Amino acid sequence: MTDTNSSETPASPETYVVVGGGQAGAAAVSAMRAAGFTGRIVLVGGEPHLPYERPPLSKEMLVKPETAHPIIHPAAFYEEKAIDCRFGDAAIGLDVDEMRLDLASGEAIVFDKLLLATGARARPYPLLDQLGVGVHTLRTLDDAEGLRGHIWPGRRMLVVGGGVIGLEVAASGIAMGAKVTVIERADRLMARGAPAPMVEALAALHTAHGVRFELGAEIVEATRTSDGEITLVTSDGRRFVGDLVVYGIGVELAVELAVSAGLKVEDGIVVDECGRTSHPAIFAAGDVARQWYPDLGRHLRLETWANAQNQGTGVGRAMVTGAPIDVEVPWYWTDQYGHNFQVAGSTTADEWLRRGAEGAAKYTLLGLTDGVVTGALTVDNGREMRPLRAMIAARRRVADRAALADPKTDLRKLA
Repeated sequence: MTDTNSSETPASPETYVVVGGGQAGAAAVSAMRAAGFTGRIVLVGGEPHLPYERPPLSKEMLVKPETAHPIIHPAAFYEEKAIDCRFGDAAIGLDVDEMRLDLASGEAIVFDKLLLATGARARPYPLLDQLGVGVHTLRTLDDAEGLRGHIWPGRRMLVVGGGVIGLEVAASGIAMGAKVTVIERADRLMARGAPAPMVEALAALHTAHGVRFELGAEIVEATRTSDGEITLVTSDGRRFVGDLVVYGIGVELAVELAVSAGLKVEDGIVVDECGRTSHPAIFAAGDVARQWYPDLGRHLRLETWANAQNQGTGVGRAMVTGAPIDVEVPWYWTDQYGHNFQVAGSTTADEWLRRGAEGAAKYTLLGLTDGVVTGALTVDNGREMRPLRAMIAARRRVADRAALADPKTDLRKLA
């Protein structure tokens, strides 16, 4: 029998706060509700926009903005899931003793658990930034919208940085009629995180479309005339003249809140198998998180759409259930000139075994290390990526090279 005169009051529902209105943050709040959390969820994002995907920014948002749909969920989704949103109100302080998050607006949110999905921002290039007008980075929706209006047929575009973003922007620039030169400090493109065969294929593809590559080029001087013409000079005397510059030289991690809170930070916020930081009530996910990979026996930080989506989902669920995250084989893709390149696992290998005839439009390369499948690359052949990732995860040893190289062999059976 219930005592209706009891003076006890029911416990207040728990409050979970997610800092970061990007892919990982959006995935996390959705996963929390799916896992059965009925308490209060607050999603905080410094940008005024609804959470959006970044991959379209360097492609559809530039070339065909009318068909681009980067927004992850409509506003109605957050209303239906009872997500309390604070977009355009950046988090500026984190007090772990008081379990309180302070926002720029002056609001203070007391929480029971908190997820840091703060991501990263474009690494600045002071030598170029001092030029002001005509210099662009591409990290946010506003960046993409700002850049789009400066590219048109005949424009001379200097792309500084030959990574994924730089090459995707170069391809978009060509599609929009610009004349593109890619300037890279290293002696190869995509020096971080791409297998050599992929670099060779992309370089040939870009060259065929008219992109000019300048490698081993360290910029030491940058000037801009009154009429907007920009000149870049390298340490070995090369000069490049353009109408606009787009640079992508890596990112800076948004770890200020974590550092101020005394969390363990080493090339990202260090987290365990549940996404928990060195503080038991604070978690991290996405670009900013350095997660434990049991199979590798080490921590690893990834900057990919797939990692943000999967890790955000896993950590959001773990905050509710306590279950470890399902760690997946690292994987990413890039679309350039209508061709799809996908990479999984290790980007270095003893050899790359080809599935498909030389010169074929679509093909797969398997990276073998000591006879074990450790990496994979597909070109316009993404249907093979799922079994390839399974083979990498299982550390499948190659018993029949001829069968593996034959595109008629069903990889699902080998996996």
